[in-house]
Amino acid sequence: MSNSALNTQEAHTVRRAVLTLTAQPWGIAFGLLFVLVLFMATMILVMKGGENVGEHPGLSAIYFSGYRVTTAGAFLDFIYSFVICYIFGRQVGVIYNSVTGLLDARGCRP
Repeated sequence: MSNSALNTQEAHTVRRAVLTLTAQPWGIAFGLLFVLVLFMATMILVMKGGENVGEHPGLSAIYFSGYRVTTAGAFLDFIYSFVICYIFGRQVGVIYNSVTGLLDARGCRP
């Protein structure tokens, strides 16, 4: 049994595979993480009730058409926020892959 080292091309291929992120899981992770926090915050405010339920979260209606601090609003916010955060998470993956590709092309080692 020999302990041969990888040749340069094999080492480069392995390195690229390890450093490359898949953008879709990043988008899903960002989307779900942010959405679950926002959804839970809205539902807690709805359950708390009161005269002026969620004055500050209600400002989300400026960005999300139709949003209110209600149960239906929490589900609407879930959809809006997931789409926005999914796009943001995918962009993080794409930018990361671009930067690592540029560094790898220049021979820089992270």
